[in-house]
Amino acid sequence: MRALMGIVGLLVVLVFVGLLARKQLAATRAPMPALQTPGAGAPADTVRAQSQQVQQQVREQVQTLMQQARPMPDDEQ
Repeated sequence: MRALMGIVGLLVVLVFVGLLARKQLAATRAPMPALQTPGAGAPADTVRAQSQQVQQQVREQVQTLMQQARPMPDDEQ
């Protein structure tokens, strides 16, 4: 009888955890509401422009670093 109650208790806990996991997974799959109104392309254009600006800055920094002379060790043999 005691073992049967233990198994029933485990099954109840397992069902409860399964329901919580299913609820959590359903919440992560739910689509996020749109932050911008339909037809407003300006924020997307701004983000694209900022992204291109950052890419251009990184590209320029890399080119500048590639053109610098590499420091040579003091004890050349």
